[in-house]
Amino acid sequence: MATESRNGDNTGAAIVQVIDVVRTYRLGSSNVFALRGVDLTVAPGTFVALKGRSGSGKTTLLNCIGGLDRPTSGVIEIFGRPLNKMSESELTRWRREHIGFVFQSFALLPTLSAYENVELMPRLAGKGRKACHQQADSCLELVGLTKWKHHRPFEMSGGQQQRVAIARALANHPSLMLADEPTGELDSTTGREILGLFLRIVKEQGLTLLMATHDPLVDEYADLIVRLQDGQIVTAG
Repeated sequence: MATESRNGDNTGAAIVQVIDVVRTYRLGSSNVFALRGVDLTVAPGTFVALKGRSGSGKTTLLNCIGGLDRPTSGVIEIFGRPLNKMSESELTRWRREHIGFVFQSFALLPTLSAYENVELMPRLAGKGRKACHQQADSCLELVGLTKWKHHRPFEMSGGQQQRVAIARALANHPSLMLADEPTGELDSTTGREILGLFLRIVKEQGLTLLMATHDPLVDEYADLIVRLQDGQIVTAG
């Protein structure tokens, strides 16, 4: 299934290409299908929401696109590069350089400040001290947390922690951001603020965002809604 965003982007220059992807898991003597022949094309600069009930396959699809899981069959190409051709070490380096991840539980290091959580990413990528400092400060300013940069996660609200997580995901200038239920632990008001922040980042930074979510508010922000059921895409538009 080839898809276009509602803002008219041409999918000919796809940043994500999912081709007939199947993912099965072994349960006892049976194979359980998490994904069943999924096809998806995503244009650059698009905010895509993957929606569906628990068990529909949206998180599995997100993990396969991010190289955290490997399909049983089919091909996933990111920036025209097939992930199945990469070794585990190549995938790890590729994720660090090109993908930003945001999780429902924030996944921040509790003993580090907001600044240290963000600065860690370019440091792991081998950037110099000055570049790490500048990038951490720039990302925290983008998400509106400059005044909180020296606070640790337990001193922050859930919305502030998620903003730190978003800043961390942006720290290595990714072209693709993957977010798994990023508003799942937030109230509706804070969730709306976070979705607005994601939309602004997509438009201002020009990156592509794929978000797995149950949140009905996302329909107001996403360019493309992809609905999954029983491991298959049932609608996209």
